[in-house]
Amino acid sequence: MSSFRKALKSRQRNHHERSQPGFRKQLGLLEKKKDYKLRADDYHKKQNTLAALRKKALEKNPDEFYFKMISSALQDGVHVIKKPKEQEEVTEEQKKMMRTQDINYVEMKRVAEVKKIERLKGELHLLDAESKPKNKHTFFVDSKKEVQSFNLADHLNTAPELVDRVYNRPSLGTLETKRIQGAVDPRALGKLAKQRKHQYKILSQRIDREKKMFVISQKIQTRKDLQVRRTWFLKVLVLVCYDCLHFSFFFLCFAFVQDKFKKVKVKKETTSSAAIYKFEAKRKR
Repeated sequence: MSSFRKALKSRQRNHHERSQPGFRKQLGLLEKKKDYKLRADDYHKKQNTLAALRKKALEKNPDEFYFKMISSALQDGVHVIKKPKEQEEVTEEQKKMMRTQDINYVEMKRVAEVKKIERLKGELHLLDAESKPKNKHTFFVDSKKEVQSFNLADHLNTAPELVDRVYNRPSLGTLETKRIQGAVDPRALGKLAKQRKHQYKILSQRIDREKKMFVISQKIQTRKDLQVRRTWFLKVLVLVCYDCLHFSFFFLCFAFVQDKFKKVKVKKETTSSAAIYKFEAKRKR
C-alpha cells in the first residue's frame, strides 16, 4: 500500500504558490506565510525582551551587590570573569640551574657563599650599614631648663665632630693623651668610606646569591624526594611481580602504591620557596 502511495506522489503536480502580480513588482517579492511567521516571531521576541528589561529596571534594588560586579570585565561587549594573575613558580635562572646542575654542586656553591658572607661580616661588623635600624639613646634630665641648654658633645665628653659616629668615638681625655692612629685626611677618609660602601654592596649581593642557591637546592631536593619515593617502590614491585609472573598481583600492588603515596600540595611553588607536600598518614600494623 505504501509503495502505491509513493507511486501516486511521483505523478502528482508540484504545488506553486502565487507570485507577486505584475502591477505590484515594484514592491518586491510577495510575502508568504512562512516569511510572515518568521518576521512575527522575531518581532514578538524583541517585544518580550524589552518588557522583561523594563520590569527588571523597575524592580531593581539600588543596594544590590554581587561579587561578579568587581570580578568581571567587559570585553567586546561580553562580560568575562577576570583571571587572577598567576604567580611565577620558577624563574628562567632557576630552570637553567636545575636542568644543568645537581644538588651536590648547588649545595657546594651555597656553602662557599655562606663562608664568604661570614668572613665579610667579620671584617665589616655592620656598624654603619644603611639597612641596619638606627639605635636610639635617650638622656634624662631633671628640669626643662636643662633640656634647652643640653649639649650632646659635653654630655658624652667628646669632640662635636665625633658626635654623629656610632663607633670609634674617643673622649676628650683620650684625644689629649694619645695619638690618633689611621687616616685623618678628609680625602683619605672619603676613599675609605667609598671602599667600605663597595664592600657592603658585595656583601648584599652574596647574601642574595646564597638565598637563591638555597631555594634552588630545596626545589631540586623536593623533586628528587618525590621521584625516589615512588620509583624505589615501583622497582621492587616490578621485580616481585616478574618472579611470580602474575599480572593481577602487579595491578593490585600498583593500586596499593597509588594509595600509599597519596599526597596533597599544601603550598604552591614560588620563586622564593619550594612546594610543600603533605602525605597521608598510614598506621603501620
